[in-house]
Amino acid sequence: MQNEDPIKDPHELLENLDNLHPSDIAYSLKKIENESVDDFFYILKNLSEEVLGQVLLELPDNLREAAYNELSAEKLTEAVDVLESDDATDIIQEIEEIDIEKAKEIYEGLEEEDKKEIDWLKRYEEDEAGAYMQTELFSAKVSETVGESINRLKHAKAEAELENIHQVFVTNDEKSLIASIPLEDLIIFDFDKTYESILNEAEEYKYKPFKVSDDTHIDEVAKNVEQYDLSVVAVVGYQDILIGRITSDDILDVIEQNATEQIYQLAGVHEDFEHEEKVINTAKKRAMWLFINLGTAILASLVIGLFDETIQAYVALAILMPIVASMGGNAGTQTLAVMVRQLALGDIELENAKDAVKKEVLISLMNGLLFAIIMGVIAWLWFDQRMLGIVIGASMIVNLFSAGFFGASIPLFLKKLDIDPAVGSTVLLTTVTDIVGFFSFLMLAKVILL
Repeated sequence: MQNEDPIKDPHELLENLDNLHPSDIAYSLKKIENESVDDFFYILKNLSEEVLGQVLLELPDNLREAAYNELSAEKLTEAVDVLESDDATDIIQEIEEIDIEKAKEIYEGLEEEDKKEIDWLKRYEEDEAGAYMQTELFSAKVSETVGESINRLKHAKAEAELENIHQVFVTNDEKSLIASIPLEDLIIFDFDKTYESILNEAEEYKYKPFKVSDDTHIDEVAKNVEQYDLSVVAVVGYQDILIGRITSDDILDVIEQNATEQIYQLAGVHEDFEHEEKVINTAKKRAMWLFINLGTAILASLVIGLFDETIQAYVALAILMPIVASMGGNAGTQTLAVMVRQLALGDIELENAKDAVKKEVLISLMNGLLFAIIMGVIAWLWFDQRMLGIVIGASMIVNLFSAGFFGASIPLFLKKLDIDPAVGSTVLLTTVTDIVGFFSFLMLAKVILL
């Protein structure tokens, strides 16, 4: 059942647990924790093992960490035991970072088969497809009949061993993946037929499986899921041996995580530190980025200092300078956001980047001309000096051009250096637009007005 409004009363929430999705329970728990930490822990301790693990995975990082510390190893073991292999591994690894002894106790309390699956998944790097796969899946040998495999699926579902099943993965005698048949097709086949006969009768590429290697970068997997509208991706190892699957819910988490990281990086903050309970740690991390910003601001101020006599002669220049810098900064940010996002989505590659740069420069020039006219007229009427209007208008064109050019070029340059374009782009762009804006405005004023 979907519940749009959070339940803020602890007793009411416990009474309605059977009617709520784990995501809704977690949402209500976040609201309750704001009011009472004791009530938050009380509800967690009274959740059944069937739902506790899923609720923990839906909680924010800081609340999940608090729950790991508060809940007993026995309670957590029961919760991990009923989770799918990928989710169980995630929780074990998160607890290891907090309390290695508790993580060992939970691990030792699991069945041997679960331990083997967790050990297998833990060997992958966090950005590899294997780290996101679950080993629970529905497969059938090519020599098996449809009816035999369906009976196995019925039993697995009855025992709650499988969920989110969309297809059967067909393997040969060496366990290599050779086909993927949707359940909607499977149910219309003759149950007495073998998969081999079904595949021989089908069109050559009809049931060709979409698969990725276990060491494929997860971002590449996410792009494929988006591009081909997949619900499940098979994961294979050596010689295409089927070892697991990645479901769409895990891919959505990856996409959301990447988008969140980009937003944080563009703002010069680090996601891990934003969830720190100690304010001093978050402040230190932000201060490092602000220190870099301070250095770039001093550079811009040094440029202004080169024209102190010009500013003294025309006080109006000091009034108009922030407008030039602001327009350049905003125009550059627009271009930067578009380029960084399109690079992340794969819409722009280094090979075809020239067209993207041309487009952004053209847009910036068009806006530069428009706002040069607008601001030129405003400055003329404001200070009753026609030449001052020409100065700020010309500077506006120069600055918006540089904003478009560098806003498009900086992410591409960082990408070529194998640096995440979201990291550092904002500081570099702000430095360029401020320096170019101030220099062009004050230099034109010195040449034309003095």
